[in-house]
Amino acid sequence: MSLLRRSLLLSIVIVFSLSNGSAFAAENVLLKYRIFRESISVKELTNFAQTGELSTSLRVNLALAKQDPKPIRQYLTETVAVNPILLDRVLNSPVGNVILDQISEAIHTPSRKADRQALRAALILSASRDRNISLIEVIQNYPTAEVEVEGEVLERAYRQLRQLGGNLQDLLLKIPF
Repeated sequence: MSLLRRSLLLSIVIVFSLSNGSAFAAENVLLKYRIFRESISVKELTNFAQTGELSTSLRVNLALAKQDPKPIRQYLTETVAVNPILLDRVLNSPVGNVILDQISEAIHTPSRKADRQALRAALILSASRDRNISLIEVIQNYPTAEVEVEGEVLERAYRQLRQLGGNLQDLLLKIPF
């Protein structure tokens, strides 16, 4: 079994046990902006990301939070090219833990338990399909029934993801084996 598959399997098993076996992919997103919190389906958020069409609840909540939907859609859909094997190696290192902690400030489990494992699994699964990652894919592949998204720091998570994709080879050289 390859290192990538073992790592992904281990991450899924850990998160599966923490989520009481309820789901292998997120079904709902708790979208948070300051005091505003709205639970929407991943399907609803995916539709917005793919088409630009806002559901009524998403439109109202973004308006109340004074957020422009265009940049949010951009952060959700822009892809970052990555090599899934290099990604796996980096994310399973101390450097990777720091990166995972930074990105999990924006995308995390509701309980804040096993954020690293859940995010690692979502990132690797997203990359393994087409060697690209987008934040909407990460949300879709998040291995808990619900995922929380801190809208105010979504841009920062996107930039960290871009930086990760651009620096995988350099980061790998810094990891002691």
